[in-house]
Amino acid sequence: MARTANVFTRVEPSIKEQAEEVLDQLGIPMSNAVGMFLRQVVLHRGIPFEMKLPVNAPTAFGSLTREQFDTEISKGISDIKDGRVYSVDSIEEEMKRDFGV
Repeated sequence: MARTANVFTRVEPSIKEQAEEVLDQLGIPMSNAVGMFLRQVVLHRGIPFEMKLPVNAPTAFGSLTREQFDTEISKGISDIKDGRVYSVDSIEEEMKRDFGV
């Protein structure tokens, strides 16, 4: 058997648990998964996946659940009550700038 070295890392407990659930379904121990990741780092001479920020896009009404929609409407009502309001022109300008809409 090949010699091994220890790797110690800190991760958020919920991420670790979620990863363990997936790896258990695949039948891969966590230590093997970490070893596979490190081998891929060596083979790719870097991180073995694309790393970029997610696309910033407005939320589509149809993608919200009723609960999410109600939450967003409540936030909007609170903004109006607290005086956080904007002109239509400023909103259109921001939408064009941020989303190309």
